[in-house]
Amino acid sequence: MLRSKMKTAILAISVTILAASLIFYPQESLEASKRGLNMWWKIVFPSLLPFFIVSELLIGFGVVKFIGVLLEPLMRPFFRVPGVGGFVWAMGLASGFPAGAKFTARLRDEGVISQIEAERLVSFTNSSNPLFIFGAVAVGFFKNPQLGFILAVAHYLGNICVGLLMRFHGKETSSKQKRQGEKTSIKAALTALHQTRMKDNRPIGKLLGDAVNTSIQTLLMVGGFIILFSVINKILYLLHITEMLGNVVSIIFANFSFPEKISIPFISGLFEITLGSQLISDVKGATLLQQAMITSLILGFSGLSIHAQVASILAQTDIRFKPFFIARILQGIFASLFTLLLWKPIYIRLSKNEQPVNAAPADIFLDGSWVHQAFQKMTEIGPLVTIFTLTLYVWILFIRLKKQTN
Repeated sequence: MLRSKMKTAILAISVTILAASLIFYPQESLEASKRGLNMWWKIVFPSLLPFFIVSELLIGFGVVKFIGVLLEPLMRPFFRVPGVGGFVWAMGLASGFPAGAKFTARLRDEGVISQIEAERLVSFTNSSNPLFIFGAVAVGFFKNPQLGFILAVAHYLGNICVGLLMRFHGKETSSKQKRQGEKTSIKAALTALHQTRMKDNRPIGKLLGDAVNTSIQTLLMVGGFIILFSVINKILYLLHITEMLGNVVSIIFANFSFPEKISIPFISGLFEITLGSQLISDVKGATLLQQAMITSLILGFSGLSIHAQVASILAQTDIRFKPFFIARILQGIFASLFTLLLWKPIYIRLSKNEQPVNAAPADIFLDGSWVHQAFQKMTEIGPLVTIFTLTLYVWILFIRLKKQTN
Protein backbone atom coordinates (compact mmCIF):
# COMPACT_ATOMS: atom_id res chain seq x y z
CA MET A 1 0.00 0.00 0.00
CA LEU A 2 2.83 2.39 0.90
CA ARG A 3 4.62 1.56 -2.34
CA SER A 4 1.48 2.32 -4.34
CA LYS A 5 1.06 5.68 -2.60
CA MET A 6 4.71 6.56 -3.24
CA LYS A 7 4.29 5.73 -6.91
CA THR A 8 1.17 7.91 -7.10
CA ALA A 9 2.98 10.81 -5.44
CA ILE A 10 6.02 10.53 -7.73
CA LEU A 11 3.86 10.40 -10.87
CA ALA A 12 1.75 13.34 -9.73
CA ILE A 13 4.80 15.46 -8.89
CA SER A 14 6.51 14.57 -12.19
CA VAL A 15 3.48 15.51 -14.28
CA THR A 16 3.06 18.76 -12.32
CA ILE A 17 6.71 19.70 -12.94
CA LEU A 18 6.29 18.86 -16.62
CA ALA A 19 3.18 21.04 -16.91
CA ALA A 20 4.87 23.93 -15.08
CA SER A 21 7.93 23.63 -17.32
CA LEU A 22 5.75 23.88 -20.43
CA ILE A 23 4.42 27.16 -19.06
CA PHE A 24 7.83 28.57 -18.11
CA TYR A 25 9.59 27.41 -21.30
CA PRO A 26 6.93 27.74 -24.04
CA GLN A 27 9.32 28.63 -26.88
CA GLU A 28 11.79 25.85 -26.15
CA SER A 29 8.95 23.34 -25.74
CA LEU A 30 7.47 24.40 -29.07
CA GLU A 31 10.80 23.96 -30.86
CA ALA A 32 11.28 20.52 -29.32
CA SER A 33 7.73 19.57 -30.30
CA LYS A 34 8.38 20.68 -33.88
CA ARG A 35 11.55 18.62 -33.97
CA GLY A 36 9.67 15.50 -32.89
CA LEU A 37 6.84 16.19 -35.35
CA ASN A 38 9.26 16.65 -38.24
CA MET A 39 10.96 13.36 -37.44
CA TRP A 40 7.61 11.57 -37.32
CA TRP A 41 5.90 12.85 -40.45
CA LYS A 42 9.03 13.01 -42.62
CA ILE A 43 10.68 9.70 -41.74
CA VAL A 44 8.90 7.48 -39.19
CA PHE A 45 5.36 7.49 -40.61
CA PRO A 46 6.15 6.98 -44.34
CA SER A 47 8.87 4.40 -43.62
CA LEU A 48 6.87 2.24 -41.18
CA LEU A 49 3.40 2.46 -42.73
CA PRO A 50 4.04 0.10 -45.69
CA PHE A 51 5.52 -2.56 -43.39
CA PHE A 52 2.60 -2.34 -40.99
CA ILE A 53 -0.04 -2.59 -43.72
CA VAL A 54 1.71 -5.41 -45.59
CA SER A 55 2.23 -7.37 -42.37
CA GLU A 56 -1.49 -7.16 -41.57
CA LEU A 57 -2.30 -8.47 -45.05
CA LEU A 58 0.27 -11.26 -44.76
CA ILE A 59 -1.26 -12.36 -41.46
CA GLY A 60 -4.80 -12.19 -42.86
CA PHE A 61 -3.96 -14.16 -46.01
CA GLY A 62 -2.14 -16.88 -44.04
CA VAL A 63 1.33 -16.19 -45.45
CA VAL A 64 2.77 -15.70 -41.97
CA LYS A 65 1.40 -19.08 -40.94
CA PHE A 66 3.01 -20.57 -44.07
CA ILE A 67 6.39 -19.04 -43.14
CA GLY A 68 5.96 -20.17 -39.55
CA VAL A 69 5.61 -23.83 -40.46
CA LEU A 70 8.73 -23.70 -42.64
CA LEU A 71 10.87 -21.86 -40.08
CA GLU A 72 9.78 -23.96 -37.10
CA PRO A 73 12.93 -26.16 -37.18
CA LEU A 74 15.13 -23.04 -37.04
CA MET A 75 13.37 -20.77 -34.55
CA ARG A 76 12.27 -23.42 -32.05
CA PRO A 77 15.68 -24.96 -31.20
CA PHE A 78 17.59 -21.68 -31.05
CA PHE A 79 15.10 -19.21 -29.58
CA ARG A 80 12.26 -21.41 -28.25
CA VAL A 81 9.66 -19.50 -30.25
CA PRO A 82 7.40 -20.71 -33.09
CA GLY A 83 8.51 -20.42 -36.69
CA VAL A 84 6.39 -17.28 -37.19
CA GLY A 85 9.02 -15.57 -35.04
CA GLY A 86 11.26 -15.59 -38.09
CA PHE A 87 8.77 -13.36 -39.91
CA VAL A 88 8.59 -10.96 -36.95
CA TRP A 89 12.37 -10.87 -36.70
CA ALA A 90 12.82 -10.10 -40.40
CA MET A 91 10.13 -7.40 -40.45
CA GLY A 92 11.47 -5.84 -37.27
CA LEU A 93 14.98 -5.73 -38.69
CA ALA A 94 13.86 -4.20 -41.98
CA SER A 95 11.46 -1.57 -40.60
CA GLY A 96 12.98 -0.79 -37.18
CA PHE A 97 11.35 0.19 -33.89
CA PRO A 98 8.66 -0.56 -32.74
CA ALA A 99 7.67 -2.98 -35.51
CA GLY A 100 8.79 -6.09 -33.62
CA ALA A 101 6.48 -5.27 -30.72
CA LYS A 102 3.61 -4.46 -33.07
CA PHE A 103 3.87 -7.77 -34.96
CA THR A 104 4.42 -9.80 -31.78
CA ALA A 105 1.30 -8.30 -30.18
CA ARG A 106 -0.64 -9.01 -33.36
CA LEU A 107 0.38 -12.69 -33.32
CA ARG A 108 -0.49 -12.89 -29.64
CA ASP A 109 -3.95 -11.48 -30.34
CA GLU A 110 -4.39 -14.18 -32.99
CA GLY A 111 -3.40 -16.86 -30.46
CA VAL A 112 -0.52 -18.01 -32.66
CA ILE A 113 2.02 -17.72 -29.82
CA SER A 114 1.77 -18.06 -26.05
CA GLN A 115 2.47 -15.32 -23.53
CA ILE A 116 5.96 -16.61 -22.66
CA GLU A 117 6.82 -17.10 -26.34
CA ALA A 118 5.67 -13.56 -27.06
CA GLU A 119 7.89 -12.20 -24.28
CA ARG A 120 10.86 -14.11 -25.68
CA LEU A 121 10.09 -12.95 -29.21
CA VAL A 122 9.60 -9.26 -28.46
CA SER A 123 12.90 -9.16 -26.58
CA PHE A 124 15.08 -9.63 -29.69
CA THR A 125 12.92 -8.62 -32.66
CA ASN A 126 13.05 -4.87 -31.99
CA SER A 127 16.05 -3.20 -33.57
CA SER A 128 17.15 -0.14 -35.50
CA ASN A 129 16.74 -0.54 -39.24
CA PRO A 130 19.86 -0.49 -41.47
CA LEU A 131 18.85 2.75 -43.18
CA PHE A 132 18.83 4.59 -39.85
CA ILE A 133 22.19 3.16 -38.77
CA PHE A 134 23.92 3.85 -42.08
CA GLY A 135 22.04 6.87 -43.39
CA ALA A 136 21.29 8.87 -40.25
CA VAL A 137 23.95 7.86 -37.71
CA ALA A 138 27.05 6.87 -39.72
CA VAL A 139 26.75 9.28 -42.65
CA GLY A 140 24.43 11.97 -41.30
CA PHE A 141 26.01 12.45 -37.86
CA PHE A 142 29.54 11.01 -38.01
CA LYS A 143 30.19 11.63 -41.74
CA ASN A 144 31.83 8.22 -41.73
CA PRO A 145 30.15 5.47 -43.80
CA GLN A 146 32.62 2.78 -42.67
CA LEU A 147 31.39 3.30 -39.10
CA GLY A 148 27.95 2.08 -40.19
CA PHE A 149 29.26 -1.44 -40.73
CA ILE A 150 30.67 -1.84 -37.23
CA LEU A 151 27.55 -0.30 -35.66
CA ALA A 152 25.22 -2.54 -37.68
CA VAL A 153 27.19 -5.76 -37.09
CA ALA A 154 27.47 -5.07 -33.36
CA HIS A 155 23.78 -4.14 -33.14
CA TYR A 156 22.45 -7.24 -34.88
CA LEU A 157 24.90 -9.62 -33.19
CA GLY A 158 23.68 -8.16 -29.91
CA ASN A 159 20.12 -8.95 -31.01
CA ILE A 160 21.03 -12.58 -31.68
CA CYS A 161 22.78 -12.93 -28.32
CA VAL A 162 19.73 -11.51 -26.54
CA GLY A 163 17.50 -13.98 -28.37
CA LEU A 164 19.71 -16.92 -27.41
CA LEU A 165 19.81 -15.74 -23.80
CA MET A 166 16.09 -15.01 -23.53
CA ARG A 167 15.28 -18.55 -24.68
CA PHE A 168 15.74 -19.46 -21.01
CA HIS A 169 13.00 -17.01 -20.00
CA GLY A 170 9.91 -18.76 -18.65
CA LYS A 171 8.94 -22.39 -18.51
CA GLU A 172 8.07 -24.72 -21.35
CA THR A 173 4.75 -23.87 -22.95
CA SER A 174 1.98 -26.02 -24.32
CA SER A 175 2.71 -24.53 -27.73
CA LYS A 176 5.85 -26.64 -28.02
CA GLN A 177 4.05 -29.84 -27.10
CA LYS A 178 1.35 -29.00 -29.59
CA ARG A 179 3.84 -28.48 -32.41
CA GLN A 180 5.92 -31.56 -31.77
CA GLY A 181 3.49 -33.62 -33.80
CA GLU A 182 3.32 -31.20 -36.70
CA LYS A 183 5.24 -31.99 -39.87
CA THR A 184 7.46 -29.42 -41.50
CA SER A 185 7.00 -29.58 -45.25
CA ILE A 186 5.80 -27.46 -48.13
CA LYS A 187 2.53 -29.39 -48.19
CA ALA A 188 1.93 -28.80 -44.47
CA ALA A 189 2.82 -25.12 -44.88
CA LEU A 190 0.39 -24.71 -47.81
CA THR A 191 -2.32 -26.46 -45.83
CA ALA A 192 -1.76 -24.10 -42.90
CA LEU A 193 -1.88 -21.12 -45.27
CA HIS A 194 -5.23 -22.21 -46.74
CA GLN A 195 -6.78 -23.01 -43.37
CA THR A 196 -5.75 -19.61 -41.98
CA ARG A 197 -7.18 -17.82 -45.00
CA MET A 198 -10.49 -19.70 -44.71
CA LYS A 199 -10.67 -18.98 -40.99
CA ASP A 200 -10.25 -15.25 -41.62
CA ASN A 201 -13.14 -14.89 -44.05
CA ARG A 202 -13.08 -11.09 -44.34
CA PRO A 203 -13.43 -9.74 -47.90
CA ILE A 204 -10.28 -8.24 -49.42
CA GLY A 205 -11.69 -4.71 -49.17
CA LYS A 206 -12.50 -5.17 -45.47
CA LEU A 207 -9.11 -6.73 -44.81
CA LEU A 208 -7.29 -3.86 -46.54
CA GLY A 209 -9.35 -1.26 -44.71
CA ASP A 210 -8.65 -2.89 -41.34
CA ALA A 211 -4.94 -3.05 -42.17
CA VAL A 212 -4.79 0.65 -42.98
CA ASN A 213 -6.92 1.54 -39.96
CA THR A 214 -4.90 -0.36 -37.34
CA SER A 215 -1.56 0.63 -38.86
CA ILE A 216 -2.35 4.34 -38.80
CA GLN A 217 -3.70 4.14 -35.25
CA THR A 218 -0.42 2.59 -34.12
CA LEU A 219 1.65 5.21 -35.95
CA LEU A 220 -0.40 8.06 -34.48
CA MET A 221 0.42 6.67 -31.05
CA VAL A 222 4.11 6.40 -32.02
CA GLY A 223 4.09 10.00 -33.21
CA GLY A 224 2.62 11.18 -29.92
CA PHE A 225 5.40 9.48 -27.96
CA ILE A 226 8.11 10.87 -30.24
CA ILE A 227 6.84 14.43 -29.75
CA LEU A 228 6.33 13.95 -26.00
CA PHE A 229 9.82 12.61 -25.35
CA SER A 230 11.39 15.24 -27.56
CA VAL A 231 9.82 17.86 -25.27
CA ILE A 232 10.73 15.93 -22.09
CA ASN A 233 14.34 15.63 -23.21
CA LYS A 234 14.55 19.38 -23.81
CA ILE A 235 12.92 20.23 -20.47
CA LEU A 236 15.27 17.93 -18.57
CA TYR A 237 18.15 19.80 -20.18
CA LEU A 238 16.68 23.21 -19.30
CA LEU A 239 16.09 22.15 -15.69
CA HIS A 240 19.73 20.92 -15.50
CA ILE A 241 18.52 17.43 -14.62
CA THR A 242 20.42 16.00 -17.58
CA GLU A 243 23.54 17.73 -16.31
CA MET A 244 23.12 16.29 -12.81
CA LEU A 245 22.61 12.79 -14.14
CA GLY A 246 25.58 13.32 -16.44
CA ASN A 247 27.80 14.13 -13.47
CA VAL A 248 26.90 10.81 -11.88
CA VAL A 249 27.52 8.91 -15.12
CA SER A 250 30.84 10.72 -15.69
CA ILE A 251 32.16 9.18 -12.47
CA ILE A 252 31.40 5.71 -13.84
CA PHE A 253 32.84 6.56 -17.26
CA ALA A 254 36.04 7.86 -15.65
CA ASN A 255 36.80 4.34 -14.45
CA PHE A 256 36.83 3.23 -18.10
CA SER A 257 38.88 6.23 -19.31
CA PHE A 258 35.92 7.80 -21.13
CA PRO A 259 35.90 11.62 -21.28
CA GLU A 260 33.53 13.52 -19.02
CA LYS A 261 31.94 15.39 -21.94
CA ILE A 262 30.36 12.23 -23.32
CA SER A 263 28.17 11.71 -20.25
CA ILE A 264 25.49 14.32 -21.08
CA PRO A 265 25.02 13.05 -24.69
CA PHE A 266 24.77 9.56 -23.23
CA ILE A 267 21.98 10.62 -20.86
CA SER A 268 20.17 12.31 -23.77
CA GLY A 269 20.53 9.10 -25.77
CA LEU A 270 18.90 7.10 -22.99
CA PHE A 271 15.77 9.15 -23.64
CA GLU A 272 15.93 9.52 -27.43
CA ILE A 273 18.48 7.70 -29.60
CA THR A 274 18.49 10.13 -32.54
CA LEU A 275 19.40 13.17 -30.45
CA GLY A 276 21.83 11.13 -28.36
CA SER A 277 23.66 9.80 -31.44
CA GLN A 278 23.94 13.30 -32.87
CA LEU A 279 25.32 14.75 -29.63
CA ILE A 280 27.82 11.91 -29.24
CA SER A 281 29.15 12.53 -32.76
CA ASP A 282 29.91 16.15 -31.77
CA VAL A 283 31.86 15.30 -28.59
CA LYS A 284 35.42 16.59 -28.71
CA GLY A 285 38.15 14.80 -26.81
CA ALA A 286 36.72 11.31 -27.23
CA THR A 287 38.22 8.77 -29.58
CA LEU A 288 36.09 7.40 -32.41
CA LEU A 289 36.10 3.99 -30.72
CA GLN A 290 34.69 5.50 -27.52
CA GLN A 291 32.02 7.36 -29.50
CA ALA A 292 31.12 4.17 -31.38
CA MET A 293 30.85 2.12 -28.18
CA ILE A 294 28.52 4.64 -26.51
CA THR A 295 26.46 4.98 -29.69
CA SER A 296 26.12 1.18 -29.88
CA LEU A 297 25.06 1.17 -26.24
CA ILE A 298 22.21 3.64 -26.73
CA LEU A 299 21.15 2.05 -30.04
CA GLY A 300 20.88 -1.28 -28.26
CA PHE A 301 19.05 0.18 -25.27
CA SER A 302 16.76 1.99 -27.76
CA GLY A 303 15.85 4.95 -25.56
CA LEU A 304 12.93 5.50 -23.21
CA SER A 305 10.91 6.98 -26.07
CA ILE A 306 10.95 3.59 -27.83
CA HIS A 307 10.30 1.85 -24.52
CA ALA A 308 7.16 3.93 -24.00
CA GLN A 309 5.95 3.07 -27.51
CA VAL A 310 6.53 -0.65 -26.95
CA ALA A 311 4.93 -0.53 -23.49
CA SER A 312 1.82 1.06 -24.99
CA ILE A 313 1.58 -1.65 -27.65
CA LEU A 314 2.16 -4.51 -25.20
CA ALA A 315 -0.34 -3.06 -22.71
CA GLN A 316 -3.12 -4.11 -25.09
CA THR A 317 -2.11 -7.75 -24.56
CA ASP A 318 -0.97 -9.94 -21.65
CA ILE A 319 2.69 -9.58 -22.71
CA ARG A 320 4.75 -8.19 -19.82
CA PHE A 321 7.06 -5.24 -20.41
CA LYS A 322 9.75 -6.20 -17.88
CA PRO A 323 11.44 -8.90 -20.04
CA PHE A 324 11.66 -6.42 -22.92
CA PHE A 325 13.26 -3.79 -20.67
CA ILE A 326 15.84 -6.25 -19.35
CA ALA A 327 16.57 -7.41 -22.91
CA ARG A 328 17.23 -3.80 -24.02
CA ILE A 329 19.82 -3.38 -21.27
CA LEU A 330 21.46 -6.65 -22.29
CA GLN A 331 21.54 -5.72 -25.96
CA GLY A 332 23.09 -2.33 -25.18
CA ILE A 333 25.88 -4.07 -23.26
CA PHE A 334 26.35 -6.76 -25.93
CA ALA A 335 26.43 -4.22 -28.77
CA SER A 336 28.98 -2.06 -26.98
CA LEU A 337 31.23 -5.07 -26.29
CA PHE A 338 30.95 -6.29 -29.89
CA THR A 339 31.95 -2.83 -31.10
CA LEU A 340 35.10 -3.06 -28.97
CA LEU A 341 35.91 -6.62 -30.02
CA LEU A 342 35.27 -6.11 -33.74
CA TRP A 343 36.81 -2.64 -34.03
CA LYS A 344 40.10 -3.82 -35.52
CA PRO A 345 38.87 -6.72 -37.65
CA ILE A 346 36.02 -4.69 -39.21
CA TYR A 347 36.42 -0.92 -38.92
CA ILE A 348 40.22 -0.70 -39.16
CA ARG A 349 40.20 -3.13 -42.05
CA LEU A 350 37.53 -1.20 -43.95
CA SER A 351 39.27 2.10 -43.27
CA LYS A 352 42.42 1.03 -45.11
CA ASN A 353 42.89 2.22 -48.65
CA GLU A 354 42.65 -1.31 -50.04
CA GLN A 355 39.41 -2.89 -48.93
CA PRO A 356 39.01 -6.66 -48.97
CA VAL A 357 37.41 -8.06 -52.08
CA ASN A 358 34.47 -9.56 -50.20
CA ALA A 359 33.68 -6.34 -48.32
CA ALA A 360 30.71 -4.22 -49.35
CA PRO A 361 31.88 -0.89 -50.83
CA ALA A 362 31.42 1.79 -48.21
CA ASP A 363 31.05 4.55 -50.74
CA ILE A 364 27.48 3.48 -51.53
CA PHE A 365 26.50 5.33 -48.36
CA LEU A 366 28.41 8.54 -49.14
CA ASP A 367 26.78 11.83 -50.14
CA GLY A 368 25.51 11.59 -53.71
CA SER A 369 25.20 7.79 -53.64
CA TRP A 370 21.88 6.12 -54.45
CA VAL A 371 21.36 5.11 -50.80
CA HIS A 372 21.94 8.65 -49.57
CA GLN A 373 19.74 10.05 -52.34
CA ALA A 374 16.98 7.59 -51.43
CA PHE A 375 17.17 8.70 -47.80
CA GLN A 376 17.00 12.35 -48.82
CA LYS A 377 14.11 11.66 -51.20
CA MET A 378 12.17 9.91 -48.45
CA THR A 379 12.49 12.95 -46.18
CA GLU A 380 11.23 15.17 -49.03
CA ILE A 381 8.17 13.15 -50.01
CA GLY A 382 7.51 11.84 -46.50
CA PRO A 383 5.14 14.68 -45.51
CA LEU A 384 3.09 14.18 -48.70
CA VAL A 385 2.76 10.45 -47.98
CA THR A 386 1.73 11.18 -44.40
CA ILE A 387 -0.92 13.75 -45.37
CA PHE A 388 -2.35 11.54 -48.12
CA THR A 389 -2.53 8.50 -45.82
CA LEU A 390 -4.14 10.41 -42.97
CA THR A 391 -6.72 11.73 -45.43
CA LEU A 392 -7.39 8.16 -46.56
CA TYR A 393 -7.69 7.11 -42.92
CA VAL A 394 -10.30 9.81 -42.21
CA TRP A 395 -12.22 8.78 -45.34
CA ILE A 396 -12.30 5.11 -44.26
CA LEU A 397 -13.55 6.08 -40.82
CA PHE A 398 -16.21 8.31 -42.36
CA ILE A 399 -17.46 5.50 -44.63
CA ARG A 400 -17.62 3.02 -41.75
CA LEU A 401 -19.44 5.43 -39.46
CA LYS A 402 -21.89 6.21 -42.24
CA LYS A 403 -22.61 2.48 -42.71
CA GLN A 404 -23.14 2.04 -38.98
CA THR A 405 -25.65 4.90 -38.80
CA ASN A 406 -27.56 3.54 -41.77
